[in-house]
Amino acid sequence: MVQGPRGAISTVLVGFGHGGRVFHAPLIAHDPRFELAAVVVRSADRRRAARTAYPDAAVVGSIDEALAAVPDLDLAVISTPNATHAALAASALGRGLHVVLDKPFVVHADDGERLIEAAQAAGRLLVPFSNRRWDGDYLTVRSMVESGALGRIRTFESAMESWKPSITKPWKRDAGPGAGGGVLYDLGPHLIDQALSLFGPAVPAFADLRIDRAGGTADDTVFLVLQHLGGVTSTLHAGTLAPQVRSRFRVTGDDAGLTVLGTDPQEGLLAAGMPPGAVTGAQAGAHGLLGRDGHLEPVPIDPGAYPSFYEGVAAAIEGGPVPVAAEDALAVVRIIEQVHASFPARPR
Repeated sequence: MVQGPRGAISTVLVGFGHGGRVFHAPLIAHDPRFELAAVVVRSADRRRAARTAYPDAAVVGSIDEALAAVPDLDLAVISTPNATHAALAASALGRGLHVVLDKPFVVHADDGERLIEAAQAAGRLLVPFSNRRWDGDYLTVRSMVESGALGRIRTFESAMESWKPSITKPWKRDAGPGAGGGVLYDLGPHLIDQALSLFGPAVPAFADLRIDRAGGTADDTVFLVLQHLGGVTSTLHAGTLAPQVRSRFRVTGDDAGLTVLGTDPQEGLLAAGMPPGAVTGAQAGAHGLLGRDGHLEPVPIDPGAYPSFYEGVAAAIEGGPVPVAAEDALAVVRIIEQVHASFPARPR
């Protein structure tokens, strides 16, 4: 039987793909308030990788096997294919565990509502992993918006684009929107959550979802317009077939504009094996420009802070507020469902 240090939050990580291996496992292991006690993974290759990287963890095939090896588990972190999130989260809550649930929170809003009710009934936490709230570029935008330097905000533009002509994960390649497939379910949760977090509730005013890959089953290019109840208009771009990417953010206010170029480096550095505590700052060349044409000033990019998420989870388990509310993630899923219903993807 695996025994953890006294007082640590005993954690099982469900899934050891990119999300589990690059984000969750390093962040959990980095924080002394947590113990990565078990990893649930079925792939033989990923089991070997998990055992090599975390030799003190029990590497098993199910949550029940994890509880048999570590009966005093406190927290389940779920980072598995999108369509499995709801069932796995319900299973973990039913076994008395707090839950961190990777994006998208769920595929269908009805499932999210049931999960929130189950967590409340069980007296357990249900926390979405909205890690992009701690991107350095986003933190910079939030700081500038809240400072009033831009005046009253009129428009917010945000883009997450890349050039990835091939899809290596079978479930991503084959899943349609009903199973959480496509870029809107993949990158959309980050973009929509950031917009809602900055400017409040919104409704989708327009969307263009395209299937640009020959034979594709789900959207790989997305343009989405959100109309916030407070008056701001957000335009969001997501895609994996962009030979040249847009600026990461562009914000227009009555007094000034803000453009942020470059991307947050934390994911790439974590993937390269850098410890979370060393992953700060902005990617080389990333910078912001504030003001009006002819009167632009450089703006330094704030350091990223992914460890802050699990610091918040630990504080919430001890009785503090959650770092991200489940209701926030549910609002994102509702928008995604509305977009798919009103603006279905078009093949090229």
